[in-house]
Amino acid sequence: MSSVTNAITYLGLLDDEEIHLETAALELSALDHEGLELAPYIDLLGDMEERLATIGGDARTGVEQGRALARVIAGDYGFLGDPESYDAPVNADMIRVIDRRRGLPVSLSILYVGLARRLGWRADALNTPGHVVVSLAPSDEPAIIDPFSGGRALTPDALLNLIGHALGPSGFPDELHLAAMTNRMTLVRLLLNQASRAEGTGDLARAITLYERMTIVAPGDGKGWWELSRLRLATGEIAAARASLTAMLETTTDPDQREHVLDALDATA
Repeated sequence: MSSVTNAITYLGLLDDEEIHLETAALELSALDHEGLELAPYIDLLGDMEERLATIGGDARTGVEQGRALARVIAGDYGFLGDPESYDAPVNADMIRVIDRRRGLPVSLSILYVGLARRLGWRADALNTPGHVVVSLAPSDEPAIIDPFSGGRALTPDALLNLIGHALGPSGFPDELHLAAMTNRMTLVRLLLNQASRAEGTGDLARAITLYERMTIVAPGDGKGWWELSRLRLATGEIAAARASLTAMLETTTDPDQREHVLDALDATA
């Protein structure tokens, strides 16, 4: 493990509820910005938290909380989605998201969830395909908002349309698409977004680096190990590919996955 990735090793050792999404995303981003001080970014989040407490400290319903978040994050600080350069890597790089005030659904959702939780609100990024949204779920009157669209509240029909658009005509929404992601799942989705774009442009070395980070943050998530193995095979690193498969075998209890990994190990022997 490199000295760079040592900085995030602790994330893989924490209980999921101990991970602070917004600061963890900044720490992941800092791996690509050697020498950059995170203090100004942490201070900005603190300023945003204070503003949110002033604007929405007495918000009780999900709708009220969503309006307060939108007013502060999108209105006061100008954070919005970036449809013009949607696939640009900077939109999934939390440092650059804060610099530019533009991002992807997942990076902006991390910001909304992180700030909401600072006020003790129950907030989660949802496992919606293609376009992450945020659930605000107080004891009564929950709400779902779209950080990419400036924190716009989503009606049930609008949410189903969003999911249906991502799944395509042959897909069908189910309850998994509305499930709250754990903190690790959310960070994995952020990294996966970056890795798939890197691979799509032919930058396999960059994709491998990002999948390595995924295995550090979420060592029990088999997808990171599997994709890492696949790319290492593609670049001729047979021993490293087998090591990734072995690590996946040690962390998964799913019998189908284990059989799949054993087959892959046999094929690379």
